[in-house]
Order: sequence, then structure tokens, then C-alpha cells
Amino acid sequence: MDIQINNRRLRLMVGDITEQATDAIVNAANSYLLHGGGVAGAIVRKGGMSIQFESFAKAPVPVGQAVITGAGKLKCKHVIHAVGPRMGEGDEDEKLKNATLNTLNVAVENKLNSISFCAISTGIFGYPIDRCADIMLANVIAHLSGETSLNEVVFCLYDQKAYDVFAAALKKLHP
Repeated sequence: MDIQINNRRLRLMVGDITEQATDAIVNAANSYLLHGGGVAGAIVRKGGMSIQFESFAKAPVPVGQAVITGAGKLKCKHVIHAVGPRMGEGDEDEKLKNATLNTLNVAVENKLNSISFCAISTGIFGYPIDRCADIMLANVIAHLSGETSLNEVVFCLYDQKAYDVFAAALKKLHP
């Protein structure tokens, strides 16, 4: 599913985020930037340990913040590590909003043209995917409506169920 916002592209797709050739992909990170499992583990397995070593130099990162590293052997040029909330820690919606906005800010600060997001915090952090879709999409739509270096934002979702949730949220937010 593709939509246009202010002559910019917002795209939803099912796929492997480590295969994206956008300027950056977004890693759903923990504060220590330790790439063990999930998206983070897949990024290091495919991109190489240089990503992990560069991440260690930038850790710890507070929840809601984002930092950028190189992408090793991945097709993208950079990885933006966004630290999302764990369910039950409190103020999770605001923290996810901040992680999304700070990721977009890091992309703009680095003059990136395109990024691929995953569904931040919906894996082992237990964040509900429907709430994630509403928050992340609303903030990306608002960002693309203003001044930005970004011309394309992709949500690369891990399965059809996640895609369907994001597609329903997008139709609601941008009919």
C-alpha cells in the first residue's frame, strides 16, 4: 500500500527489513544497543559485527531516543537505532511517539532521503501492534506533511497480520 503526502511517499509492505535499500533502516533497539534477537539480531547477522561495535560506542541510549550507525554489509547506508518502550514500564505511548519522532529527526539531521521502519517495541517488548501502528503512522504522516529531507518512508512489516493492522490504521488516519 502506497500513499502520497505532500509529494512524498509513505509505503507499507511485508518483508525483511535487512533487505531494504533505503538510506537507513530502523532497528527496534534496547537501551544498551545490544543486538541479540529480533530485528537487532538479524541486522548484525546480515550486516556484520561492525554495527554492534559502533553501537556499543553510542550506548546507553535512553528510551525514546535514537542514534545512527553505519550499516556494515547491508544494502542500506545507515541503521537508526530507536529505543522503544517495554510494556509495563509506564508512559509507553509517549515513549513510542518520542522514539518515532527522534528517529525522523536523526534522519533529517543526516540529510537522508528514505528510511524503512519496523513496528518498534511490538516484539519481545510486548507493545500492542494496533497502538504502535496508530502512534507511528500519525507521527510519520505529520512529519511528511512538513519540511523534511525525507521523500520516502517505508514500514517494512514482518508478516501479513502486522501489515493488515498497519493498513487499517493508515486507512483510518489518511482516508
